[in-house]
Amino acid sequence: MFTVEARLSSSSAQNVAVYWGQNSYGATSGPFSQQRLAVYCANSALDVIPLAFSTAIHDEGMKPKINFANADNNCTLFPGSQLLNCSQLGYTYAKTILLSIGGATYAEGGFASPEDATNGADVIWRTFGPDRIDNTDPRPFGSSAVDGFDMDFEAAVINMGPFANRLRSLMMEDAALSGKQWYLTAAPQCPYPDFAENEMLNGSVFFDVVWVQFYNNYCGLQSFQKGATRQASFNFDVWDSWATNVSKNPDVKVMLGVPGSATAAGSGYTSLSELTPIMDYCKRFRSFGGVMVWDASQAFQNGNFLVGIKGSLGES
Repeated sequence: MFTVEARLSSSSAQNVAVYWGQNSYGATSGPFSQQRLAVYCANSALDVIPLAFSTAIHDEGMKPKINFANADNNCTLFPGSQLLNCSQLGYTYAKTILLSIGGATYAEGGFASPEDATNGADVIWRTFGPDRIDNTDPRPFGSSAVDGFDMDFEAAVINMGPFANRLRSLMMEDAALSGKQWYLTAAPQCPYPDFAENEMLNGSVFFDVVWVQFYNNYCGLQSFQKGATRQASFNFDVWDSWATNVSKNPDVKVMLGVPGSATAAGSGYTSLSELTPIMDYCKRFRSFGGVMVWDASQAFQNGNFLVGIKGSLGES
C-alpha cells in the first residue's frame, strides 16, 4: 500500500524530488540499472518521486497508458488495453509519490474541447486516485493511490488548463472528506514563458510546486555566472517573478531542476561543487523550494550527488 504520510512540504526550501521510471542511464542489469521503486523510497536523501510517465490519457480502450521502462517487465496488461497492471509498485515508505503525465513520447496533443479534458481528468482520477467501491476502471497500482499529479508536456498541447483544474477540483473534494494532502505540480523548461505549458502557467491553474528544467536550454545551469550581481541568461529570477506576479497560487514553490549526471541531459549538468553556489543563489528567492533531479538511474550512479544536494539545501 502507498503510505498516507507524504514528504513534500510546500513551505520548505529543502525538498528534493527525483523522477523514477525511465531508466535514462540505460544500464540493462546490475546496480546502475533502474531498481524497484521501493529501493529509492528507502533513501533519506529524497522526498518526492514523480513516476515517469503516463504517456497517454486516452489510449487503446480509452484507457491511460503508462511506461516505466525496465520496470514494465514486472507488469502485465489489463485486457483490451495497453494499460499496465503494476500493483507490485506499492510501498510503505514516507515519500510523496506523483504520477507524471506527458514526457517526450506523449503525442495526444491535449484535448479537442474543455469537456473532453474534464472527462480525461476523470479517467486519470479513477485510475490513479483514491479507490472507490463503485469504481470499475482498471487500476495499475491496485487499491493504492498516488499523492498527486505532475504535468510534464514537452510539445504543444491544448485544453490542458481544464484538465488540470478538474484534477485540482477532485483533489480538493477528496481532501475535504479524507484529510489527505494532494499535490499538483508542473515541469516547465526554463525559457519563459514555457512553450508547452503556458496555458496552465498563465494564472489559470493552482499549482503547489513547479520544478523548472534548467537543462537542455540556453538558460540552463551552464549559463550561471558565479559572483555576478545579475545573471545574463540563467533565469531563476524570472521564475520567481512568475511565482509572485502570475501564478494563481502566490505561495507556489519553484524548484531548481538539474540533470542527475553528465549523461542525463544534452547540456546543463554541473558537478556538486559547481551546483552548490547555484543553489545558494536560488535560496535568496522567496519562492525557492528545493531541487528536482532527472532521474533516479542517473543520480544513483553518480556517487554522493543526491546526498550532497540534500546536505547543501540544509545549510543556510
